[in-house]
Amino acid sequence: MRPKIIAEITPALPGDAPALARILGDWVRETGWMRVLHSRDEDLAHLRRRIALGGVRIVHLKGRPAGFIDRAGAEILSLYITPHARRQGLGSALLAEAKEAAPRLTLWTFQANTPARTFWAAQGFVEAESTSGQNDVDRNDEGLPDIRLTWNGTA
Repeated sequence: MRPKIIAEITPALPGDAPALARILGDWVRETGWMRVLHSRDEDLAHLRRRIALGGVRIVHLKGRPAGFIDRAGAEILSLYITPHARRQGLGSALLAEAKEAAPRLTLWTFQANTPARTFWAAQGFVEAESTSGQNDVDRNDEGLPDIRLTWNGTA
């Protein structure tokens, strides 16, 4: 049995933007199938905008940001955990908080993102729609095939 990880979840503040932009940017750059479309400065500007809207929550591990979730109402816009903190329940903790706040959640994930799809399925999300990728520029900047997943509060 793994020891329980003690993590703190807090609202993101403007000063957290650089750490969160690094988490996001590192994931994009370390994922072989992902297209790198935005500079580090653009990642930072994006996170600053999202934090200003108030839907970003950070999970801290040993006092440092280890991941975040960005939510707009019932839609999860992103959830990222640093590589060293994965598989420790931090993503589940962020998601549990989101589930408490909304009876139904929805999100999009890339079809190629097998680890994320496995995580979401384990959390009770089911496929509601998928795209071919051919015309997905309207759905995502990368133009990659993706899947919309939903959770209806019964899982």
